[in-house]
Amino acid sequence: MKLSVIGCGYLGATHAACMADLGHDVIGIDVDPAKVQLLNDGVVPFYEPGLDEVLTRALASGRLRFTTSWDEVADFADVHFLCVGTPQKAGSYAADLRYVDGAIADLAPRLVRPSLVIGKSTVPVGTADRLAAYLLEHAPAGAEVHLAWNPEFLREGFAVQDTVSPDRLVFGIAAAEDEQTMRAVYEPVLVKNTPLVISNRPTAELVKTAANSFLATKISFINAMAEICEVAGADVAVLAEAIGHDERIGSKFLRAGIGFGGGCLPKDIRAFQARVGELGVSDALTFLHDIDEINLRRRAHVVDLARTIVGGRFVGTKVAVLGAAFKPDSDDVRDSPALDIAASVFTQGADVIVHDPKAIENARARFPNLHYSEDLDAVVADADVVLHLTEWKQYRELDPARIGSLVRGKHIIDGRLALDPALWRAAGWNYTALGRPNA
Repeated sequence: MKLSVIGCGYLGATHAACMADLGHDVIGIDVDPAKVQLLNDGVVPFYEPGLDEVLTRALASGRLRFTTSWDEVADFADVHFLCVGTPQKAGSYAADLRYVDGAIADLAPRLVRPSLVIGKSTVPVGTADRLAAYLLEHAPAGAEVHLAWNPEFLREGFAVQDTVSPDRLVFGIAAAEDEQTMRAVYEPVLVKNTPLVISNRPTAELVKTAANSFLATKISFINAMAEICEVAGADVAVLAEAIGHDERIGSKFLRAGIGFGGGCLPKDIRAFQARVGELGVSDALTFLHDIDEINLRRRAHVVDLARTIVGGRFVGTKVAVLGAAFKPDSDDVRDSPALDIAASVFTQGADVIVHDPKAIENARARFPNLHYSEDLDAVVADADVVLHLTEWKQYRELDPARIGSLVRGKHIIDGRLALDPALWRAAGWNYTALGRPNA
């Protein structure tokens, strides 16, 4: 099939490359000419494991290209995937829909024949119906232009896998024929017996925000338990293991630590709260405010622990930070708990130096006042305390004895509960983790 992908950021570039790799003819469009050039040259503008190989194959096959021309997109494709960003609006919890609205406004007057627009962006419930009405009014093909919603569930670090072998597909449709079109688009995925849920458009919109809200709740729940464990002398890691065996609960997302970040969960739960307020049912999601507060509180707690370890004040100390990305296998630093903690320690007077395998440049652009180095030994050299804040594999595999020979103070705070306490303590380290006994 001939598809277009509107917006070639993280979601759009991944979707375009994977759809072409699955056999479709795909054209991607973005307003940034530099990004379009990079993609046409086979360069992924962000770090995502495996995506560069998929992009290279898709370009070489001749089934994929990128452009800045709306006329080219409308002339080429009859199925258009909407993949633009919906960031948090400045000064508000609400989602900023200017990019969604702008893309539809640019596309609509060029739709002169029957077309299907498929939204993948995460939007407040009700957006799809509003966009459908806009297309009906402004597209020359009028009622022959349909709109469906197909939420994405990509995990950074696993985006290619989640596109070609997702754990489910959701089609939010208003016309039966749109289901058949979407089945044809996703045929290479559906033949793998991927679960498919058919719904109306509002339900499909809610699936993504509901899922992210549930994940955020689960993460913050175990972090709330960590707060209790610290004062009760309990071990949150063992607690999580025990309750995770209950099949009604499950063990995933039950690792305590410094909480969630990134470009999805924080802004999505806030946008959800804003939208239900507009719908007049704000009481339904008051708990999400507490979830957000628990999450942010764990970041502040790490700063407090580090300050105590270095004697009550950061002035004159060196703090080594392992990790800048919000999660491993990503260079995404949006709302990164690691960088938030590093910046807070810096503003209180410490000399902060940050290491990350992939996210240094993005981190430097966001917090230019911090020091950065790709040399991990230089980062930890003469440090008074080491903060492990992103659970990259290379950090989990560090030799505590060797690192201990470089630091000034053998103190480490494991903000992700991903290191072996016995191993680090055996090497003479004062190992501290959120929600775990100190010995």
